[in-house]
Amino acid sequence: MTAVKLKRQSRQLNDTPLDLAKFLDGLLAEGRIRPADREQVLKNRHSFDPRSKHVLEFVAELEINDLKAPGKKLDVEHLTVSLSRQCGHEYFRIDPLKIDVAAVTQVMDHKFSKRHQILAVEDKPEEVVIASAEPYLNSWESVLEHTSGKKIKRVVSNPADIRRMTGEFYSVSASIQGATANVSQLKGIGNLEQMLELGNIKEPEANDQHIVNVVDWLLQYAFEQRASDIHIEPRREKGNIRFRIDGVLYTVYALPMTALSAVTSRLKILGRMNVAEKRKPQDGRIKTKAPNGDEVELRLSTLPTAFGEKLVMRIFDPEVLLRPFEQLGLVNEDLRRWNEIISNNHGIVIITGPTGSGKTTTLYSTLRMLATDEVNVCTIEDPIEMVESSFNQMQVQENIDLNFADGVKALLRQDPDIIMIGEVRDLPTAEMAIQASLTGHLVFTTLHTNDAPSAITRMLELGVPPYLIKATVIGIVAQRLVRTLCPECKKLTKIAPDAWETLTRPRKVKVPPKTYEAVGCLECRETGFRGRAGIYEVMPFSETLQKASDDRRQALTELRKQAYKEGMLSLRLSGAQKVAAGLTTINEVLRVAPEIKT
Repeated sequence: MTAVKLKRQSRQLNDTPLDLAKFLDGLLAEGRIRPADREQVLKNRHSFDPRSKHVLEFVAELEINDLKAPGKKLDVEHLTVSLSRQCGHEYFRIDPLKIDVAAVTQVMDHKFSKRHQILAVEDKPEEVVIASAEPYLNSWESVLEHTSGKKIKRVVSNPADIRRMTGEFYSVSASIQGATANVSQLKGIGNLEQMLELGNIKEPEANDQHIVNVVDWLLQYAFEQRASDIHIEPRREKGNIRFRIDGVLYTVYALPMTALSAVTSRLKILGRMNVAEKRKPQDGRIKTKAPNGDEVELRLSTLPTAFGEKLVMRIFDPEVLLRPFEQLGLVNEDLRRWNEIISNNHGIVIITGPTGSGKTTTLYSTLRMLATDEVNVCTIEDPIEMVESSFNQMQVQENIDLNFADGVKALLRQDPDIIMIGEVRDLPTAEMAIQASLTGHLVFTTLHTNDAPSAITRMLELGVPPYLIKATVIGIVAQRLVRTLCPECKKLTKIAPDAWETLTRPRKVKVPPKTYEAVGCLECRETGFRGRAGIYEVMPFSETLQKASDDRRQALTELRKQAYKEGMLSLRLSGAQKVAAGLTTINEVLRVAPEIKT
């Protein structure tokens, strides 16, 4: 008998589904359960239907205490890890962000994948990696080896993930193939390289059901992955779809350019934008619901590029506005100072930081807290970031000469108590903000500067007289966002004194006895981080600081020194507090907070 036949016969002999009793014996040997737990599961065996759920899901539903993790229950994920150890196959966490969906769905068809409850997760030149939750079923291996012409590497994955991802991967792949079927490749549409291929050229329609399915999947997937931004980027042959999660971009899918163009058009229709106009930037917005039923707003922005229209969607979660300042990261003395600043009934409050540093969240959270029935809150924005029912919002319209300065002038006739100006970009806007504060209004606005003291010098550079700055500005906040450590896997570590000194320079701050480092686990997709929090530099503009800003040449240095004397923490020192509290790492703070030399 040949070796191939022997191998096939051996597979058939071992071709059995996962046995519940043997699996429980393995858990018992590992010290994960008690003998009484094993007996309890077997007593409930009559309620187990293998056609509707997997063995691992059945065990997880019984909520058995995990003896290796006191206080926690055995869930499907940890049971899957135990199964991988029992069968000797590698455990694989299915992370769609790390899988080439277009490639793996070509390994086998959907029916074959669904029938055998397997999913290709990686397609290499010499082998294909197949995820399964039934390690002892192997009749399909020889068929797949023959059709693919590659070796099979088996891994064990969560059965719920396999079932769900199989549906999603093949559904999206089929929609993309359906959208591009019988469509000639059209190179050069909105592309500077302009290659025209003659023939029956037709692009998929934006309202084609296949494209609708792709867009729906894209949005739902972004919400599930906690993405803050979706980037749709055209390239020469294929376009990229990328998500920004916790401040870092991940490539999700590579789409054919014909399908990418139709996806962009579909989103422009939903955002009430001009679909025909592809030569100039446009803005739009979409309001929809996440899978859990929460309302979500998306702000759309298009940009003409060398290969077509690039579309970026920023995702705003209205629930963020309901969180207290402490959950946003504003705590201790900084929170007390901030509350003191916003308790004034007139003056200018400036929030500074680069794009994506959380300025909008801080502004909206503050305005929502201040927007009681007794006050009138009005905003002028470009564009309106989030539509909020508790205050009145107006958008800049440059096409009809409605800019920030004109908008503030109009708002002043609306009997406002609090005004928010999206950004001070020029002297006319700064002058209107000053005029509004001098007439008894509390004004919030933003600037793009590295730190809080730099906002004063920026106002001086715009041409605002020093005496008006002194009379109106009451406080400045600079901020950044740092990734926070995953609570499930962060690991205690000793802090390096040199790194701590770099972080807290020029002050000498006592090295904390312990801190944490990023590790990576199932919950954080092996990044070690989950979520973000703000670090802040809060500077009330006191009388001594006003005097320090008199000499423009010395203003910034003297302002910074005096602000530190009065107790202002730099962004790095604010980050050091979060490092000492075990919320983030030194490298993460150094990554986002600039070094300020005094």
